[in-house]
Amino acid sequence: MQSGISTSEEFLIKQAKSDPSHFRALYDLYFEEIFRFIVRRVGELEISKDITQQVFLKALIGLENYTYKNIPFSSYLYRIATNECNQFFRDSRKVRYVSIDAQDQSSLFTKIETEKSINEDDLTNLQEALEKLSSEELLMVELRFFEKRSFKEIGFILNISENLAKVRTYRILKKIKKVLEKES
Repeated sequence: MQSGISTSEEFLIKQAKSDPSHFRALYDLYFEEIFRFIVRRVGELEISKDITQQVFLKALIGLENYTYKNIPFSSYLYRIATNECNQFFRDSRKVRYVSIDAQDQSSLFTKIETEKSINEDDLTNLQEALEKLSSEELLMVELRFFEKRSFKEIGFILNISENLAKVRTYRILKKIKKVLEKES
């Protein structure tokens, strides 16, 4: 979990603001991370590529107005990506896709249930519990546990306070745990 902006990242942003051709360095730095996030949410490779390109285009266009808020530039990209994914779902009227690999499920399960070992049924139950979450709840789980974002970054991405991001995340974990206990 990165906290704050690095000196090199700040330098890259300044360069890109003065000459847009330097934006390529930021693109190269964050493309894979943002693309993976979008694929996980959308579930269709070609559409995810298009959305990812749209994210970076919007970031480039809005770069002049970007101001450092003591969080990584990637959070700015996640915010745009979240908005673009939401727009895709509104426009296409498609249902939100849930794609969480076994390693991510296992790490989340460990966070929720620390007393027992994890078996295949537990992971299946966790997937089912995650599918019962609202889009925003699932997004918070994804950002916190799979993308390793801080509460401050989650707050920025979702346009809520850091404290509210923390409170909501722990409520969601309790909700998931409750569903898992019912299914056991």
